[in-house]
Amino acid sequence: MGPVDNMIEVTLPSTTEDGKRADFLKIMETLTRIGIASRKDNKLYQSAHILHKQGHYYICHFKEMFLLDGREATLTEEDTVRRNIIASRLEEWGLVSIVDKKKVDNNEKTAYLKVLPFKEKENWELVSKYNIGKHRR
Repeated sequence: MGPVDNMIEVTLPSTTEDGKRADFLKIMETLTRIGIASRKDNKLYQSAHILHKQGHYYICHFKEMFLLDGREATLTEEDTVRRNIIASRLEEWGLVSIVDKKKVDNNEKTAYLKVLPFKEKENWELVSKYNIGKHRR
C-alpha cells in the first residue's frame, strides 16, 4: 500500500484545469475553518487538508501529512473519524465527490468538530499544524 491509500480520494466538480484550480483553492480555504476549537482563546486548529498528488485529490488528516513526509505521528481512530466526517461534509456541500464511499462509513461514530462560518473568520485565530510546501526545522 502506498502512503495515500488510506486517505480519502475525491474528485472536484469542475472539468477544466482553471475550474479545478478554483475548486481546490475554495476547498483549501474551507478546510482552514474546520477543526478543533479552543473557545477560551478563540483559536481553531485545522484538522484536514486537501492534497493534489499525481492528478488525484485527497482529503487527509494533518497527521497523515506528517507521515507522508516521513515524520512521526500517531494517527488515532478519532483522527480518522474526524477526517471522514470532514470529507462527508465537503461532499454534502457539493465541493467534492468521494471516490470510495465505503472509506467514510464511520458506523455512527462521531468526533467533535467546529465549522466556522466564513463571516466569523475574522474573530478567530486559524491555526494549521501542517503547512503544505513549508518545511519546519
